[in-house]
Amino acid sequence: MTAAVTESQEAPAAEPRETQIIAIYGKGGIGKSFALANLSYMMAQQGHKVLLIGCDPKSDTTSLLFGGRACPTIIETSAKKKSAGEQVQVGDVCFKRDGVFAMELGGPEVGRGCGGRGIIHGFELLEKLGFHAWGFDYVLLDFLGDVVCGGFGLPIARDMCQKVIVVGSNDLQSLYVANNVCSAVQYFRKLGGNVGVAGLVVNKDDGTGEAQAFAAAAGIPVLAAIPADDDIRRKSANYEIVGRPGSTWAPLFEQLASQVASAPPVLPAPLDQDGLLGLFSGETVGRDVVLEPATIEDMCGAESIERPSLEVIYDNV
Repeated sequence: MTAAVTESQEAPAAEPRETQIIAIYGKGGIGKSFALANLSYMMAQQGHKVLLIGCDPKSDTTSLLFGGRACPTIIETSAKKKSAGEQVQVGDVCFKRDGVFAMELGGPEVGRGCGGRGIIHGFELLEKLGFHAWGFDYVLLDFLGDVVCGGFGLPIARDMCQKVIVVGSNDLQSLYVANNVCSAVQYFRKLGGNVGVAGLVVNKDDGTGEAQAFAAAAGIPVLAAIPADDDIRRKSANYEIVGRPGSTWAPLFEQLASQVASAPPVLPAPLDQDGLLGLFSGETVGRDVVLEPATIEDMCGAESIERPSLEVIYDNV
């Protein structure tokens, strides 16, 4: 028989959750938002409590999760509430679908402010809302990787996350961004930081292998390879979640969810420029191009005339 809890007895307090905060970086347009919307959805269906935070000024992280609907951003809502003399509440900026909690930090309009400072302001507001007391299993931060100012490097520079995941493809520009993120992690680890890279997610994988070669050279694992498949492209364009349990692509995102949860943060070995270019054929990146120095005739469009110097030179006496 189970004893009932009387007024003099206290029910045991629930053990606090140990939250994994994971920052995901990648080149703009490489498919971070697609990967994260489907990853967070799958993790929630597996019984995890997940918070997805968009930290990209485009504010498109949650669009796919919410079927294309725009999510009010923290920065925009904060400005409106402040002008009205009101306080921002969690329900003003955090929304949920099928177990996934999501919000967007947002950013300034073009030419009207610094995106990095917007990120910093957004996290300051999250702290006021009690961010560190929220009981999530996973917090996924979607960061634009090809913006290098301090605000976008906040999770790495200030140990705000335990690990970083990079999203790339078999193209030089996305791997250049991934390599830069690895360099940032290495730099801050030398300064005493603790953040590591958990691995690379290859999106739009066409099978050419450059992304896998980069991961091997940088010493980080490949967590998943999402194929360049027309079904995925079409459904993503229609704001459909492809990572639903029981769907065609469910095993792929189930594996990714498992890898994201268990992959340890490691210290990467970023490549130099020649090493990065060496992953691609010479025809692809123009490695055989020779740098030809320009002349003053090239610059002026005419033959230069040597004029005698007017400088007076005195012999040593």
